[in-house]
Amino acid sequence: MSVTLTRNELADALAEVGNQSLLRFFTCGSVDDGKSTLIGRLLYDSKAVFEDQLGALDKDSKKFGTQGDNLDFALLVDGLAAEREQGITIDVAYRYFSTPRRSFIVADTPGHEQYTRNMATGASTADLAVILIDARKGILPQTRRHSFIVSMLRVRRVVLAINKMDLVGFDESVFRRIVDEYRIAAARLGFATIECIPISARDGDNVTTRSASMPWYNGPVLLDYLETVDVNIAAATDAPFRLPVQWVNRPNLDFRGFAGTIASGRISQGDEIIAQPSGRRSRVARIVTADGDLETAGAEQAVTLTLADEVDVSRGDVIVAANDRIAARRHITASLIWMVEQPVEAGREYIVKLATASANATVSTLHHAVDIHTFEPKRAEVLRMNEIGLVTLAVDKPLVMADYAENRDLGGFILIDKFTNMTAGIGMIDSRADIFAAAPPVVNETLRQKLARLQIALRHRIGDPNSLRRRTFVKSVSWRALAAALIFVVGFTLTSQAGTAFALAVCDLVLRPVARTFHERLWKKATTSDPDSLDSGAGI
Repeated sequence: MSVTLTRNELADALAEVGNQSLLRFFTCGSVDDGKSTLIGRLLYDSKAVFEDQLGALDKDSKKFGTQGDNLDFALLVDGLAAEREQGITIDVAYRYFSTPRRSFIVADTPGHEQYTRNMATGASTADLAVILIDARKGILPQTRRHSFIVSMLRVRRVVLAINKMDLVGFDESVFRRIVDEYRIAAARLGFATIECIPISARDGDNVTTRSASMPWYNGPVLLDYLETVDVNIAAATDAPFRLPVQWVNRPNLDFRGFAGTIASGRISQGDEIIAQPSGRRSRVARIVTADGDLETAGAEQAVTLTLADEVDVSRGDVIVAANDRIAARRHITASLIWMVEQPVEAGREYIVKLATASANATVSTLHHAVDIHTFEPKRAEVLRMNEIGLVTLAVDKPLVMADYAENRDLGGFILIDKFTNMTAGIGMIDSRADIFAAAPPVVNETLRQKLARLQIALRHRIGDPNSLRRRTFVKSVSWRALAAALIFVVGFTLTSQAGTAFALAVCDLVLRPVARTFHERLWKKATTSDPDSLDSGAGI
């Protein structure tokens, strides 16, 4: 049976499925878990491969492939030269295919830790995640990191695909063990459903057809599940109306409209609205589109609204329903995924882009980082590349925002480095986050644990051996130790009592930094020569 389509046949098929529901999903997991191969197999078995593409795939498989004389389905997705040479996924690849029951847009995301930022990009628009695990390796740190990011991005439906079952002899016990371990690890991530499917992406076992090699599995095959899963697509339409203004359309003196894509809810002619952050009220006079005026419009539609009153609205403002309580704020508490080598620490400044608005932002507080192995908060003074933490940002103007769980468009943002213009981090707003949930206090520590914690704290405090902070810290400690030693010598010389001299030295060690801190807070509040401020880049 042929598994290819001519371009005319594909056009006819697309016409038949024009009114089908659309599911956006993506694949993620650790390196070499088989993500690209799985998508290639889905495209191939769904007859979404052209005859000329099949010929090119056969040729490329012999040149770049890893499957001997067989087709390497990963090459259907990995199109970059570097991806084919190294056999890895680097950039996010989007593919469209359809079946008689549903249409799909699938994103193939990289598994390497270096490209975690690309994985987060692919997950940001998805309704469902397919997390792959190599049956030989089990759960890896990158599997945990990707699962946590999936949870942060509020993707609530997960398919756990245990791949390469053929390489473990289709052993049911291996599958059950990995499933049990993953369910325990993901128990606190808040997934609505976790569907676990044993597959072999290379051979197609349980991908589109049931595997004869795994008769012990009686659940759905992957494609059947994707065709029937309910992802509550109508939720955005049922939410309050919100339209981030992208452009003020002013073609002539007689027309002023506010253009953008509706983030959520519905709007009709005559509805009362509020322009945020100004708070000015008006009514919708017209809903203009390229195809003519509409009586009503809903989520994800691109429209231009004209208002009954002259209201000052600019790009970055948000038009909301009259009964919507959303408001503008100057502080953002959010989960942050850091994406560049230069670490983020409290005091650094960036540009924040939230929906269509932008502003200058300062990281005012870094509350904690997340231990990717346990998903527990841990103490941290900086966030390094691919680390996740909870931060509070201060912005220089009010921004209209919502929690990410409520609205992706107004709850997700990016931070841009002012000097390199690179996207440095992506954040998800969570105003209800427990910002005091820093690393929990350690109870009943052993001496070894206390020493280890002290060593870590000193390492964070001292930092880079060449940093101004380290030099200042070492210099301060050295002088204090020398002063204490001199006080001990003088005290012993005068009193001839070692105990009294030692007590004087200890008092000096304890009281000197207290007196210094008291002095600085009272009399040096306006100073700009604080070593910590200089070292963190504040004021630059």
